[in-house]
Amino acid sequence: MTSLDRKRVVVTGLGAITPIGNTLTEYWEGLLNGRNGIAPITLFDASRHDCRMAGEVKGFDPHVYMDRKEAKRMDRFAQFGVSASKQALADAKFVINDLNAEQVGVLIGTGIGGLKVLEDQQEINLTKGPDRCSPFMIPMMIANMAAGLTAIHTGAKGPNSCSVTACAAGSNAIGDAFRLVQNGYAQAIICGGTEAAVTSLSVAGFAACKAMSTRNDDPAHASRPFDKDRDGFVLGEGSGILILEELEHALARGARIYAELVGYGATCDAYHITSPVPGGEGAARAISLALKDANLTPDQVSYINAHGTSTPANDSTETAAMKKALGEHAYNITVSSTKSMTGHLLGGSGGIEAVAAVMAVANDRVPPTINLENPDPACDLDYVPNQSREQIVDVALSNSFGFGGHNVTLAFKKYQ
Repeated sequence: MTSLDRKRVVVTGLGAITPIGNTLTEYWEGLLNGRNGIAPITLFDASRHDCRMAGEVKGFDPHVYMDRKEAKRMDRFAQFGVSASKQALADAKFVINDLNAEQVGVLIGTGIGGLKVLEDQQEINLTKGPDRCSPFMIPMMIANMAAGLTAIHTGAKGPNSCSVTACAAGSNAIGDAFRLVQNGYAQAIICGGTEAAVTSLSVAGFAACKAMSTRNDDPAHASRPFDKDRDGFVLGEGSGILILEELEHALARGARIYAELVGYGATCDAYHITSPVPGGEGAARAISLALKDANLTPDQVSYINAHGTSTPANDSTETAAMKKALGEHAYNITVSSTKSMTGHLLGGSGGIEAVAAVMAVANDRVPPTINLENPDPACDLDYVPNQSREQIVDVALSNSFGFGGHNVTLAFKKYQ
């Protein structure tokens, strides 16, 4: 298929379950208001841990989206993914039926999957014996189940997959869904990321990597991307889902269009299991590839939702990558890290951050980077400190980078 034959792909529905709101409206208002979603951990006893805070989803009731029996047989990450997907379908007013089911796919990425179920069942295995483990352990734990269960709950019978590329997983899922619709393999795809890794083992593991903030006495200010005093990321949880739809299909049913997805760049550093390559060469290539794919030039970019983890290595490297890919125009672009409010959702981060980028395009509003009080000299771009900003957003990029050297950039554009 040539570029002239490729379908145009638009975003017609959004769903979000996050540490700052459990609906799209709550999440977007939380971002614009600079709401902090990070607080002491309540999901387990964290008193012995070096890091004792997280961006937990608060007040989430899965029974709004599924019955109690179904919810009981899902890990929290799958509950989030199914629920946000149902939100997004409702937002798009998209009804899956016998006529279109085979043309609707599901691609939902996750970095870890059902870790809490694995922890709980291992405890049962050790204390009560292997014959007491749940028969639902494996289907609750495996990473593809958010995608599989979403299909079961919605009836989507088209392409179904799960990217597991660490913190780039949600963005890879969106990009891969884009390619499937663009090339005619589906008319619409439910896509994004989900994660529920605020567990004792997860926090212990990341802390052992020295990747997490230990600002336990001040959790509201612990996630501070691009700030000189940042000391690590803060774990978050939740899900962000987009409905991607072939343009002609969307127009034929009178759908509202938030934005057009026009570019997808994916690269690998091939350098280190956890550290980004110095200078950000791999991330810069992902940005450049997304722009080339979209037939855009750097001066057309208005806003970037940065990966912006609040770790010393990531933030300076990502800044270098943006400057390498965008040249002098990097200084004219607004950049923000919404992880300052939500924490880092790992495989779910690309989902909620793509939602934020799309909403920026649709509403001409840019979320802030909160807690940016003492800028790092190595991070010298316009990071929209502490207050959201009104501006025209014709093109927004969303960056996601993951352990293993995975780099993804998505490019969204105003539909016209």
